[in-house]
Amino acid sequence: MNTDQADGNWKQFKGKVKEQWGKLTDDDLTVIEGKREQLVGKIQERYGYQRAAAEEEVKAWEDQNKYRW
Repeated sequence: MNTDQADGNWKQFKGKVKEQWGKLTDDDLTVIEGKREQLVGKIQERYGYQRAAAEEEVKAWEDQNKYRW
């Protein structure tokens, strides 16, 4: 997958991320810009989760939405 495809994929799923994790701000989503590690980190920060819990949530979201980084 090239960078343009990844960027388009992120734009498509950004709304779903916001639905799943409503505490994430638009600025957070701009910082994340399709980077999985950034998403996990922001979920930890906003929700006070341990890293493993944030990873599990992201994995479940990926599986449910068939999202590919």
